[in-house]
Amino acid sequence: MERKTHDAVILGGGLAGLTLAMQLKGAYPDMDIVVLERQARPVPEAAHKVGESTVEIAAHYFADVLGLRDHLETQHIRKFGFRFFFSEGQDELADITELGVSAVLPTPSYQIDRGILENFLGDEARRRGIAFREGATVRGFDIAPGDEPHTVRFASDGVDETVQCRWLLDASGRAGLIRRKLDLTRDNGHHANAVWFRIDDRLAIDDWCDDPEWTGRCHPPERWRSTNHLVGPGYWVWLIPLSSGAHSVGIVADAAMHPLDGMKTFDRALDWLREHQPLVAKHVESRRDKLLDFAFFRHFSYGCSRMFSSDRWALTGEAGAFLDPFYSPGSDFIAIANTYITHLVGLDRRGASLATSARHFERLFFTFYEGTLRMYRGQYNLFGDPEVLPIKVIWDYTYYWGVLCQLVFQERLGDTDFMSRMASEFAEATELNIAMQAFFQQWHAASDRRNGKAMLDQRQLAWFADMNGTLHDRLDDEGLVARLRANVAIMRSLAATIVDRAAEDHPSVREGYGHMADAENERVALF
Repeated sequence: MERKTHDAVILGGGLAGLTLAMQLKGAYPDMDIVVLERQARPVPEAAHKVGESTVEIAAHYFADVLGLRDHLETQHIRKFGFRFFFSEGQDELADITELGVSAVLPTPSYQIDRGILENFLGDEARRRGIAFREGATVRGFDIAPGDEPHTVRFASDGVDETVQCRWLLDASGRAGLIRRKLDLTRDNGHHANAVWFRIDDRLAIDDWCDDPEWTGRCHPPERWRSTNHLVGPGYWVWLIPLSSGAHSVGIVADAAMHPLDGMKTFDRALDWLREHQPLVAKHVESRRDKLLDFAFFRHFSYGCSRMFSSDRWALTGEAGAFLDPFYSPGSDFIAIANTYITHLVGLDRRGASLATSARHFERLFFTFYEGTLRMYRGQYNLFGDPEVLPIKVIWDYTYYWGVLCQLVFQERLGDTDFMSRMASEFAEATELNIAMQAFFQQWHAASDRRNGKAMLDQRQLAWFADMNGTLHDRLDDEGLVARLRANVAIMRSLAATIVDRAAEDHPSVREGYGHMADAENERVALF
């Protein structure tokens, strides 16, 4: 019997696979798309998957590209930004340095309950005409060269089936079906572990301190809506609220500084928290009867040598490469990969050759990946430094909002002519980021690590808040050129300001970086 050839088969119907299917269907309504998902729905709320915090690119992608804003606003939690407490070994939040915003920044981001979202996405995919096959276990597949169709074998309801497809798209998560079959996994040099669990109760950090000055620093006083990071040397602990009423708790640590064996069960993790973050331990322990789950990843970060092929296969999400949960970039890179895949499918539908574009998009993806990886790799040692880390966070966000967000929000990821036009500006931004990540280590080596009683309010840095507030501006090419050049100039000025700031107390840190703080570079406001 002749097998039907679908336009696309997507391996995996989680966040990456379903959003890819919806983006493809939105761009090409006549596409015949099949999504194969091993797990049957509904998936559990509150304790389905980690990856609950989104940042600006992912929020824009879900809300505006896929049209899910109403679902995000009504079924999930509007995030109160990122927040950091330098609380290693401390049991009083009012006496330490806090980094965050006093009021919500203009561009929205969300805390998402993965169970609620993925159940909704499955239903929505079907409403949009996508064949979403639950309980389908992939048994094997053959990648065909040239113009021949790919073949996928799977079992569903005890019946073995075989389908063919023009595009084979891997969204299978860490199973990495294509990545493993083609031996594409690469060690990216970032070695860290994570443990996490969910508590079926709200961990209301606002109630952990009764100091009225501390409470009054935020408007409204709802720190619990933030992605709260409690940081120390070599690690960070997350607190993320879920709309189901539960709270997600995780420990992410440098593998050499805090070995996984010391935290890979709930009891060991609780012991670890008692030593390093006693406030978290106290409030978790009082709710241990409400524990929903516990899991861990060893060496969670990895690279991948290929993402997109002219032979009409591609990877997205954790099926490809994964960075680090700090700054929550996972869904951002789903959005980026899905967008490149959508462009490639469009080129194929128009009969265009894919080889040049597949290589170009892959190079861009890996450029963004490497630029973001530099924020993490070899940097966990300074996470407990209240002098350096707050400034690093400002730098990292300036780089993110100033360059990558602009390309995504202005829909220029696939615009090869525009990307070529701005090559020198992108190269300068990359060079500045490489230099500053190295500088933070030099500063950290000299730092006094002063942990004063203060809130470092990002909302009060007008240039920083404005950069966030203008992300949704609609710009033509000339407007975006001007915006990117202005943002690279801000990065240049910020680098000069940071070097000046560090050198006030530690003159030796200027060595090798004096050119960044020369008189030609303007200065920007910092804390």
